[in-house]
Amino acid sequence: MTGFGCFSLEPLPKYTYMPTQRPTKFSIVMFKTKRLLFLLLLAWLAVRCEIFRDLTTDRPKEPTEEPNNNYGPVPPTTSSKEMLLRKDIVTFAQTQVGENYLYAGKTPETGFDCSGFTSYVMSKYGIKISSSSRDQALQGKSVDVTRVKPGDLIFYRRSASEPIFHVSLVVSNDGKEVKVVHSTTSRGVIVDNITASKYWRPYIDSARDVVAKK
Repeated sequence: MTGFGCFSLEPLPKYTYMPTQRPTKFSIVMFKTKRLLFLLLLAWLAVRCEIFRDLTTDRPKEPTEEPNNNYGPVPPTTSSKEMLLRKDIVTFAQTQVGENYLYAGKTPETGFDCSGFTSYVMSKYGIKISSSSRDQALQGKSVDVTRVKPGDLIFYRRSASEPIFHVSLVVSNDGKEVKVVHSTTSRGVIVDNITASKYWRPYIDSARDVVAKK
């Protein structure tokens, strides 16, 4: 057929449809596997870069923290080793709560009196003190009752003219309350808040530190 001008009137060739080939299960699995490996490679490279940056970056040293103390404030002059020792002493002493009272008793098998209890607890940590409260009141070094630390001993007397009649072991001192563990004639070994006790508070006389090295 002849054309008209530049416009061709010849029939267009027929379009032959070629169906698209569907991906097989194997090709899908391979594609997903390659993509997963690529993502893992990227993650590995990111971790390596982070480690390299940490190794090459100078960071300021953080101050060393003192071990946690759950038994009240301890003056900064107290060493970490001594602080841990005091914590251990208090923890062990409280395991004896519930033991019976026995005059002149020195062991949990028989029961304790007040000074037998404190001497028994201290002996477990190589600290030798008398089994008499009057003698214990002269051992170690004197400390202010308001500044006692866990493991210190507090002594009691009924009046200035009378002798020491009782001793207890400090559990905690937060500046407001002082808690102790001691063997009492009526209830055996217990934990008491002596600053809130109407009975014990008036009799508080002195305190001694038998834990710290002289």
